[in-house]
Amino acid sequence: MTLLVVYSNAQPADVGQEHVSVRQDLGPGRGTNQPIVQVMQDQQSSGRERCQDSVHALCLLQNDINPSAKRQPWGDGVVGNIILRLRGSLEFKCQLDSTDVPHVQKVISRTFEALGSQVKAESLVLSLSSSPVFLWPNKGGHAGEISPNRPCKDLQQLIQTDDQESSRKKSAKKDKNNPTAGIINLTLMTEVTEPGVLSAPTLLRGSKKHHLLQTTLPMDCVVSVLSSESISVVCGTLVGALCSQLGDMEKVALRHMKGTALLIPQPFHFLLPAPVGLVTVVYPAGVPDSQLETRRKELHSLFELPDDRPYLRRANALHFPDEPYKDGYLRNPHVHLNHPALENGKPYLVQGVYSYHHYMQDRVDDNGWGCAYRSLQTICSWFQQQGYVERAVPSHKEIQQALVEVGDKQGSFLGSRQWIGSIEVAAVLDQLLGVTSKIMFVSQGSELASKGRELANHFLSEGTPIMIGGGVLAHTILGVAWSETTGQIRYLILDPHYTGAEDLQVITDKGWCGWKGPEFWDQNAYYNLCLPQRPKTI
Repeated sequence: MTLLVVYSNAQPADVGQEHVSVRQDLGPGRGTNQPIVQVMQDQQSSGRERCQDSVHALCLLQNDINPSAKRQPWGDGVVGNIILRLRGSLEFKCQLDSTDVPHVQKVISRTFEALGSQVKAESLVLSLSSSPVFLWPNKGGHAGEISPNRPCKDLQQLIQTDDQESSRKKSAKKDKNNPTAGIINLTLMTEVTEPGVLSAPTLLRGSKKHHLLQTTLPMDCVVSVLSSESISVVCGTLVGALCSQLGDMEKVALRHMKGTALLIPQPFHFLLPAPVGLVTVVYPAGVPDSQLETRRKELHSLFELPDDRPYLRRANALHFPDEPYKDGYLRNPHVHLNHPALENGKPYLVQGVYSYHHYMQDRVDDNGWGCAYRSLQTICSWFQQQGYVERAVPSHKEIQQALVEVGDKQGSFLGSRQWIGSIEVAAVLDQLLGVTSKIMFVSQGSELASKGRELANHFLSEGTPIMIGGGVLAHTILGVAWSETTGQIRYLILDPHYTGAEDLQVITDKGWCGWKGPEFWDQNAYYNLCLPQRPKTI
């Protein structure tokens, strides 16, 4: 394996039609602080070298990462290890001389085999994202100041950030709280030139008709390794993962071929319950989850997963903490809270991922009347992000329309600012999502303290957020901390009445998402609770 560190402060030039190549120099007299990047413009200027920014000049298949999230989603089998994620593209191109099915399958398999040889070739390059490090995993020897025998955790020291210099003194403290500290992102690249004598191009002209099949394969490999594992071994593991993923892609491509149309195979990563842990599954693009149930049943059986809830739908795919959500909503703010200390108490929490919906979002001024709508949206987001439904979270208008369609409201309800309660929330869930709900009636708020067992059992068996409405207010219950011996109880409340920005610190510090005691409820008001039930499906 060859490892190269490229140091360059030069600004990226406009590459245009220039030919970019990577060159290593293991000979004496070449310091490691010299940029080893070469841009070849044409045959006449082949002897001229110019310094280029390492990423921009060499990045043929770059996919930059934008670290932003704070929550670390890894399970017990992954925490303590280092996660390496390798992404990039491989060009799939083959010529079909016939549309005969056996011929097409044979050519496709041969093309995948060639791609497998490509990732095993010495020209394969792995670029460590946000760093000057390049690795040639299939070459012997090493260049630069890092030995391939050093532990892979040393690579993290070479990852640069924009404010690295200004925050150097605080780095030790940040590393302890940084959820991305255990993730190393790499980019799949390849050398585009080889040393040797340049030759004139050869042109061939043929009159035979053929079909050209061409697409780009989105490679995305994730491996979990011990932080003490050597860089050399890790590189071999990544190359093996690439070859394995190509094999999975070949199977998916052949299984879902439609004539000569090739559906692009797409990899998805899932964090399954222990002891399985992190797995990658390849699905064909354009085929909805509803048509992949047979495949999911096979995988559920293989991994010994329950057959009554989805684990391997696309929506269940692992969201890496260094990737921001594009819709702007906060996810699971409650995971940043400490559990209350109760004698012999135990927390019972919502299972899975939800979005926090509250007043004034989506350019809708619902301050003073839309709290139950927002609680319903949070519940809908849970069903969407667990893979039970594919439809988007309904808007206020769609919620009102659903209530009119089921006969719960008159036509004048559309566009109004009328409140809704738990019964209406249950009706909308059934109408729009096909989700049934149980309703819990409490004649006065003081009785909620005696509902610890029922609420704990709900979060154990269903794990869905609960909408509670009483008086003029609605809230979302995300869990309870309950002591079976003393009867003490605390409620994990997500408050839809918040009107500020998506500021996690404000939301948790000010109690908009927080643990509340029994006194939080109006002791004399009646309450209805909507407890959504999981559909039994995979």
